[in-house]
This record gives sequence, structure tokens and C-alpha cells, in this order.
Amino acid sequence: MEKAAALLALHRPGNPGVLPTVWDAWSANTVVNAGFSALTVGSHPVADSLGKPDGEAISFDDLLTRVAQITAAVDVPVSVDIESGYGESPARLIDGLLSVGAVGFNLEDTVHKEGDRLRTPEEHAALVGELRAAADAAGVHVVINARTDIFIKKEGADSDRVQRGIDRLTLAAQAGADSLFPAGLQPADGLATLVEAVPLPVSVTVKPDADLAALTAIGVGRITFGPFLQWALTEKINEILTRWK
Repeated sequence: MEKAAALLALHRPGNPGVLPTVWDAWSANTVVNAGFSALTVGSHPVADSLGKPDGEAISFDDLLTRVAQITAAVDVPVSVDIESGYGESPARLIDGLLSVGAVGFNLEDTVHKEGDRLRTPEEHAALVGELRAAADAAGVHVVINARTDIFIKKEGADSDRVQRGIDRLTLAAQAGADSLFPAGLQPADGLATLVEAVPLPVSVTVKPDADLAALTAIGVGRITFGPFLQWALTEKINEILTRWK
């Protein structure tokens, strides 16, 4: 599929594709009208827009309904945050995403439906491989952004966490991922080391006021905003509304 190939082409180490994170048709239209050629659908802002907490509190079908509204509104590649997979089978995840026009997804290693436990590196890689096989069977090279949460969770010792992140993400790469997402890893904590060590482009989520030049110099390949764009707009809305109290 052309959109899947176009999304993959935006993963450029040292010249990162910026995929603003949206949550509904309005935000998607705003991003595309501003000149961006692809976008991501964030689990946290979607959940917020539905009055639910993040962490698979909505169903996969609820997510697909929202993604369908977005893909009907804009004609650009769309990647979707599917969290840890909503407990669905790989075939169901791939078929569901393709049915609503999405061509990529994030997959994290925190299993929300099992007490937020962290998948083992091998378990996460195996799931990536199963999802790649399901996408191959569907005939579309769906772009897989494999995420690890060991930095957000501060899992294990500080001294070797970056190396353990490298090891985890390398296994995911070998299993069929297209990009790698060390969620929460900051430049000051070893992001450049990880970027240099892993075999695929690295995706980062940053606040909208982050330093693009610095991220480019580190060599990241993809930039998204997670919930931070929605939160920045919330701050602006509150500023406006405060005048009218």
C-alpha cells in the first residue's frame, strides 16, 4: 500500500519525520492543513477525548471507530497507538487497523490488562514477529513502531538501563519492527547512545516546544507529541477562558 510505504519513508535518522499526534477529525484536519504529510493517533489524547483514562480503558473497537473518523477526514498515512494490543490477537489487530485505513502502529511492552506488567524482551519480540507475519499475510507492510517502557517505569538498575533498552529494542528489530521507541528516555540520560547502538530509526515523543535541531543532531528518525500537543492546547484554552470567568 502506498500510504504504508510513505509512512515508512518518513523514518529518517538525522532528518526526522514529524508526525503530530491527533485524537479526532478536527485535530487531524488541523495538522494536515498546517502542512504535515502524516500523523499519529495517540491513545492518551483519544482516551481523554472520550472521558476515559489512558491504559486500554477504552476498547479496541472504540479506538477503531475514532480512527475511522480520522482517516475519513484526511488523506495522509496514519499510525495508531494500540498500547499493548488490547488483549486482541495479532490477526485481529492488523485486520482492524487496515479496515479503518491505518498503516502503522505503536506497540508497547506494558501489558495493561495484566496489572501493567512488563513483557519480557523475548515475549515482546515474539509479539512483534506475530504482528509482522499477520501484516505480511494481509499483503501490507504495516509500519511497526516497537516501544519499551523500561525508562518510564525506571525498571531495574539505573547503571545498565540504556543497555537493557538497546537489547530489548534490538530483539524487536530482529523480529520485524520498522522503528524503535524508548519511551521516556531523555537526551541527558543516554538517548544518543541508544540511537547509535540500535539497528533501526528511533522514534521519540516530545513536548511541542522541544529543540528540533538537538533531536536531529542526536540522529532520531521520528518525532511525535503523544498527549503533549493536546495538553498544550488545553493550557491555551484555559488562558482564553480565564478572561471570561
